[in-house]
Amino acid sequence: MNIPLSKLRRDGDTLYLSGELGFDADGTLPDGVEAQTRNCIANIRKTLATQGLDLSDVLSCTCYLTDAADFAAFNAIYAEAFAEPYPVRTTVGCFLMLPKAVVEITVIAKARA
Repeated sequence: MNIPLSKLRRDGDTLYLSGELGFDADGTLPDGVEAQTRNCIANIRKTLATQGLDLSDVLSCTCYLTDAADFAAFNAIYAEAFAEPYPVRTTVGCFLMLPKAVVEITVIAKARA
């Protein structure tokens, strides 16, 4: 299936990343919000690194959870990954298109001069 999206787009000094799911390196999706959140963040780090950026360059995160009961576990892992000044963040409950997926994160980052 052709999925019409870009992994990332740059506009001037702003970088937009498509939503990242918590896939392992082998393309499988582990069980649980903890493993998927860690993988989401690791995958975001890898994408940012292709542009010479890291998590400190992230300005904004939009986070999607399929179960509100997972928020505390998600938030604890998120807090380990991001340092002050924290990105602005919106976290919403939703239905994700991949049945086993429980978390998705998309970010906007500022490119370095």
